[in-house]
Amino acid sequence: MEPTKSIWMDGELVPWAEANVHVLTHGLHYGTGVFEGIRAYGNDDGTAVFRLRDHMERLTVSAGAYSMPLEHSLDELVTAVRETIIANELDSCYIRPITFYETGTIGLNPDGARLRTAIIVFPWGAYLGEDGLRNGIRVKISPWARISPMSFPAAKATGPYINAVLANQEVTREGYDEALLLTTEGNVSEGSGENLFLVKDDQVMTPPLSDGCLAGITRDSVMTLLADDGNPVIEKSIDVDALFAADELFFSGTAAEVTPIREVDDQAIGEPGTVTRRAQELFQDAVGGKLEKYRGWLDYV
Repeated sequence: MEPTKSIWMDGELVPWAEANVHVLTHGLHYGTGVFEGIRAYGNDDGTAVFRLRDHMERLTVSAGAYSMPLEHSLDELVTAVRETIIANELDSCYIRPITFYETGTIGLNPDGARLRTAIIVFPWGAYLGEDGLRNGIRVKISPWARISPMSFPAAKATGPYINAVLANQEVTREGYDEALLLTTEGNVSEGSGENLFLVKDDQVMTPPLSDGCLAGITRDSVMTLLADDGNPVIEKSIDVDALFAADELFFSGTAAEVTPIREVDDQAIGEPGTVTRRAQELFQDAVGGKLEKYRGWLDYV
């Protein structure tokens, strides 16, 4: 990670090296935080943040799900993202807003702990590698099951991500690029940080949210782009047999963007197919401001 100049913390820009919290931070001990991952893209009309307001709305909903009383309004947070990008003089970047409980209590109940909000921006390339974007990645099914959606609120929270961390560590130690998690019932859920799409006989499918996957904003974008292009996406449970019988597989996510999957558990899926390539093309054109219909997704700094 390349340090930048400033980080926004609770309404102020502070130097990168001074954006610190106490070792007794509640979120450090118990995972009491919510966050977002957002990308800004440099295109012909300037720096554009992709679906900024949608991401910040999800942050506020996540905070509400965990009873976190945000001190800043949605509009203030949207403005803060723009200000932080400008202050760091970045053309393209990854954006990490996070809200968490800091000091005030060491008990499980965070009542009395100070609520902090920070926005960090920094340059970040292809999460799963440029070669992965071009040629696809190798994926392994994790022995760790996806945490049941009955266990936590439907929110993007820090604590439950230990499930994804364990899955990712397990498979990358064995030389794979990414993990794929199943539900406790054996259905496909998602990657450690990405949503999954499957193509069979030109029909595109993705697991439903009830199978434990995040309501990804990139997922929603890809579903919209493909549907408007004449290839609607069906939300349905996917078992492992369907996974191995797929014609194409790909991940979507803010970090991963649209990344093809060429292999699962050492079984070849094949080179990136026509639907995957079309999804990549449409997504890159949308974030690049080349599709007039979706320019409303871009928030220019």
